[in-house]
Amino acid sequence: MKKIVIAAAFLAMVGSVAAQEFNKEATTARASYTAGKLDDSRFAMQQMLQELDMITGKEIMKLLPQKMQDKTAVAAKDNVSGASGWAGVIIHREYGTGDKNIALETITNSPLLGSLNALLSLPFVANNAEQKVVKIDGYKALVQKVSGENNTSDYELQLPLNSTLITLKAPGYTQEQVIAMANTLPVPEIAKMVQ
Repeated sequence: MKKIVIAAAFLAMVGSVAAQEFNKEATTARASYTAGKLDDSRFAMQQMLQELDMITGKEIMKLLPQKMQDKTAVAAKDNVSGASGWAGVIIHREYGTGDKNIALETITNSPLLGSLNALLSLPFVANNAEQKVVKIDGYKALVQKVSGENNTSDYELQLPLNSTLITLKAPGYTQEQVIAMANTLPVPEIAKMVQ
């Protein structure tokens, strides 16, 4: 019930058509619960939470930097999609076009968090020639060397925040440049939105 109250307060701040849809689903959930239709009540609450996740994703998109390294965000490729629940909502932004484009994805309820958190908790395993544990705004992240096209060494950074995973892929950039890019992200603000 506390989550429903927090969600309602968040939507009141957003103040959009989505808030009306949220309120409609909340009313349906209450009415179904009162009538003893628990399955209908649960479905309405799932719809309500999915709408909340999509709104949160759009708000996170607004926080992301418009420029990363020497590349500008490609607004036409901005995307918030998915369904809340098992796989989560995916927030996707790309910077630049061509060979050295940068991709940033934020995935709520990411299934990769368990193994990533295990690596981050064992620094003797994670710190080697292929991967390194770093801190981004006080949060542990993993930078990994991945094989790119034409046998190049590309880097990818993964940063877990609660049940959300931020992944930064930057082919053609050095490990230090990828870490510098990640340091431009508003990590504390994103962490507050996804807690």
